[in-house]
Amino acid sequence: MAKVTLGSTGITVEKNAFGALPIQRISKEEAVALLRKAYAGGIRFFDTARWYTDSEEKLGEAFEGMREKVYIATKTGSTDADGFWQDLHTSLENLRTDYVDLYQFHNPDTCPKPGDGSGLYEAMLEAREKGMVRHIGITNHRLHVANEAVESGLYETLQFPFSYLATEKDIELVKKCADTGMGFIAMKALSGGLITNSAAAYAFLAQYDNVLPIWGIQRESELDEFLSYIDAPPAITEELSVIIAHDREELLGDFCRGCGYCMPCPVGIEINNCARMSLLIRRSPSAAHLTPQAQEKMKKIENCLHCGRCKSKCPYGLDTPALLEKNYRDYCEILKGKPY
Repeated sequence: MAKVTLGSTGITVEKNAFGALPIQRISKEEAVALLRKAYAGGIRFFDTARWYTDSEEKLGEAFEGMREKVYIATKTGSTDADGFWQDLHTSLENLRTDYVDLYQFHNPDTCPKPGDGSGLYEAMLEAREKGMVRHIGITNHRLHVANEAVESGLYETLQFPFSYLATEKDIELVKKCADTGMGFIAMKALSGGLITNSAAAYAFLAQYDNVLPIWGIQRESELDEFLSYIDAPPAITEELSVIIAHDREELLGDFCRGCGYCMPCPVGIEINNCARMSLLIRRSPSAAHLTPQAQEKMKKIENCLHCGRCKSKCPYGLDTPALLEKNYRDYCEILKGKPY
């Protein structure tokens, strides 16, 4: 049974955490059952956010009456102190608790610091002094902001995308966190669904002692996979190494991770799925990708205004309009052949 301690927080859990973004897509009854099964199976760390619609509420119902038995992390995307306090009070109410184990700034454009004029970090310190927040963290998709957060010494944890599609700079960031005693939470460990072998994904991350992966879980079958890794954690084998090498060759580079920070689109294009549709179809073939409804979503790409908003908001610096056009061309070719 592999365990990890999140930096200086003292939070020690199985190297397997629950990412609660996907449970906003299922009913409250299904979500509560899934969360309780995760707990029964040994998962103790649950990550959510104010932006994840009703995810916090589902966590609150699932763990009411057993708050001290789990670690709950949530996030605020507010840009000023007033918004911070509003978010925090709403989160506490939704989670049916009077404290958050780890409160994180949610993908800010810049690294919040004391005296920066936003009042955010000062509010975070006050919340910790009042016992409403126990530990302070930050999440990001931008390498320069993540590095600044680590170097600042102001944060106990960093949540950042990390998978076997990571670049050398991403790996350096993980090592920098280890060297400075900062906890590292790996999001997008399956790269938004493009990595389809969870054992390979787990085994890669298991090589880093300071990394806690959070798996976005929506279905019981997905949960069962990750629960099985608690007692029998996968390790890198020759077979998994071949899978990782193949995926890196195919996927490494300019591909959409599906984070959704480019949204909303002024003409209604579902950018976070449409900009990677050809990859999704190749890696996880499904007739659902070719339904009339899916075709209608892809056809909206024809209405792209080339306004540049999505490109300017992409944390990975991708040329999103170009990716949309490429995926639409590929999609139309697939429709002609109708392989599914």
